[in-house]
Amino acid sequence: MKRERLTRAQRKEQTLENLLEAARIMFVKKGLAATSVEDIAEAAGYTRGAFYSNFDGKPELLLELLRRDHDSAQAKLRAIVGTGGTCEQMKAHAIEYFRRQFSEHDGFPLWVEARLLGCRDAEFQERFNVFRHEKLDQVSAYIRTFSECEGRQPPLQVDALARGLVSLCDGMQLLRMCDPQMVNDEVTQTVLAGFLSRVLQR
Repeated sequence: MKRERLTRAQRKEQTLENLLEAARIMFVKKGLAATSVEDIAEAAGYTRGAFYSNFDGKPELLLELLRRDHDSAQAKLRAIVGTGGTCEQMKAHAIEYFRRQFSEHDGFPLWVEARLLGCRDAEFQERFNVFRHEKLDQVSAYIRTFSECEGRQPPLQVDALARGLVSLCDGMQLLRMCDPQMVNDEVTQTVLAGFLSRVLQR
């Protein structure tokens, strides 16, 4: 069977996807600073020119990887809230969601790289913070929905609890990345269940 030729737009999209995947693997393995544009282009099977026809530089490519990861995570959390059910079911779904974020989220090192870069690059930090604010807003909305389900007023402002939960998850993921034996699935589930169970108590 004759293979259908790709259109110019399809070839451009394929090049973009291949560059992104090559960069994701290399950033996780070697780090942002140790990975050159040439490394990414070569791993993807293209020239340096192909890279710069799609991205201004490594920071822009990193932001695109983060955007995709961020959009995927938001969609999964929206699905949990949209599922409805009893309060216990909502809590169980949330615990499972965050547990999967720990055990299956191999892109977390990208977020660590982004935080380090943001400390040194104000323009990058401003663009990166958009993801952080959207995530906090979504977690706040989840906590608010959960509080209404429970019929309780949370002990702190919802936004403060969202920052606490996100910070807890970030810290646990960082520990897991450095020492997987210390933060295994059982420890993760215990910590998350304890936090979510107590955070809404008066």
